[in-house]
Amino acid sequence: MRPNLLILGGTTEATAFAQAAAEAGLSGIVSFAGRVARPRRQPLPQRVGGFGGASGLARYLRAEGVSHVIDATHPFAAQMSHNAAAACAETGVPLVALTRPAWQPVAGDHWVRVPDIAGAVAALDRPAARVMLAVGRMHLEAFAPNPQHHYLLRLVDPPDAPPPFPDHHVIVDRGPFDAASDRRLMEAHGIDIVVSKNSGGTGASAKIDAARALGLPVVMIDRPAQPARDEVHSVADALAWVDHAGTDLGV
Repeated sequence: MRPNLLILGGTTEATAFAQAAAEAGLSGIVSFAGRVARPRRQPLPQRVGGFGGASGLARYLRAEGVSHVIDATHPFAAQMSHNAAAACAETGVPLVALTRPAWQPVAGDHWVRVPDIAGAVAALDRPAARVMLAVGRMHLEAFAPNPQHHYLLRLVDPPDAPPPFPDHHVIVDRGPFDAASDRRLMEAHGIDIVVSKNSGGTGASAKIDAARALGLPVVMIDRPAQPARDEVHSVADALAWVDHAGTDLGV
């Protein structure tokens, strides 16, 4: 049977896999949650919006005759990953996660590790500082209890409403970025501390590399728990999985 892929996207890895799948002559669709106003154009057809939870996704898989699901969502999109695991278990559709290895501290890093967004908010309960807050626009409101800081916000899309901080600066830009330019950015804004999700991979690591070079502390938010599932870490391995999923060859 010719594969019919559902790629749960929103990351550079998803775009790279979609490109490789299209070049390999595979058919499928790339799905976006809709949190970014202008998602990158994909080499395969795309859809935007939710499915209606795990049950809605299961109905979609059946209705569209999906043969394989590749979960290439952001490591912090835990709810979508749990829904995908549940829907695939219900329908018997093979599932693999194309994931980024998490960042690990190296010599020169000064990390304050916290378990979640609430932990990052608590870590900023301190005297006023100049903070590069790299958590995405969906979480800005959570940091409102710490209005004493100057916040540098780099967002993919302009905020729908003014950020909840009396002192802030917004940059609308889309990565990937490089360490040299992020270092210049931090120096220009006099940044004292960086707050980041542990997104992993290389596409978002520039700010971590720049903070290391400048000797800045990083409040690093640990990844949420993910469901049990097969995982691969490269586009080539994901393509190989599509070739073999459903056979006794495994991943």
